[in-house]
Amino acid sequence: MSKQFTQRKSSDRHAGNDTAAAGLEVRESAVGWPDYELLDAGDGKKLERWGEVVTIRPEIQAHFKPGWSWSDWQAGADWEFEELSSTQGTWKRLQPQASEHWQISYQQLRFGLKLTKFKHVGLFPEQQANWRFIAEQVKPGDKVLNLFAYTGAASLVARANGAEVVHVDSVKQMLDWANDNQTRSGLSDIKWVLEDALKFARRELKRGNRYDGIIMDPPAWGLGAKGEKWKLENQLADLIETARGLMNPGAFLILNTYSPKVELADLANAAGPYFAKNQIEIKQLWMQSKTGKALFYGNLLRAMA
Repeated sequence: MSKQFTQRKSSDRHAGNDTAAAGLEVRESAVGWPDYELLDAGDGKKLERWGEVVTIRPEIQAHFKPGWSWSDWQAGADWEFEELSSTQGTWKRLQPQASEHWQISYQQLRFGLKLTKFKHVGLFPEQQANWRFIAEQVKPGDKVLNLFAYTGAASLVARANGAEVVHVDSVKQMLDWANDNQTRSGLSDIKWVLEDALKFARRELKRGNRYDGIIMDPPAWGLGAKGEKWKLENQLADLIETARGLMNPGAFLILNTYSPKVELADLANAAGPYFAKNQIEIKQLWMQSKTGKALFYGNLLRAMA
């Protein structure tokens, strides 16, 4: 018998810091842990603590007033990311002894973090909501495919719970970073694949390979290996169709979307041909700061075969 979800209404549209529709619970909240806190957010920025390092980063969804003053932010932060363009920028050192490379833990896992010119530091903490879900679903011996897998947090959670994991990313530096995190965490035997995620998934489908869990965290937009343009809204249906073909009976699918052009209804419409309504869960992903500010992190599809 396939696992099933309680169906959520999927026509709600996110509207900044407001609930999508009164009376409908479509939110799921990630929560911090001892080595990570969303301290505050507002005025287009967020203040975060990663272990002993505190950063200020741009955040388009923080279109409200912060809980603390700007002077308090700067006094407590080690680094502030200053945008030079929509895709790149530089880090401004606010404390003389601020570390540029450091490590944090999540449960038994260890992650190496560092400053990058893309404002990221090597971990998406809002994905803690999905790490919880993966830990609940995965059984020893399950086969899990992680596409667009970045530095490997979801792969490590699945591996730590006994799964055989195939980790796919098109950027070698990300694979190396993820492999280092595997070593830091005392794990081994994740299969690393340097390839375009969707192309690899299509080939797996042709090879007849199947999985007990599929995780997809695709970018909203970008360029492929040959310069081809990638827009998530154009690839959404293809991603879901391909993933569905790779799923064993009872398998789970996680699909994160950060694109402002992918609404809850779009996820429902794209998943509808491949899953029954009671096999689909569609939510908004949020996290609340220490000061009580709720920050939106995109829409989320989970499905069970």
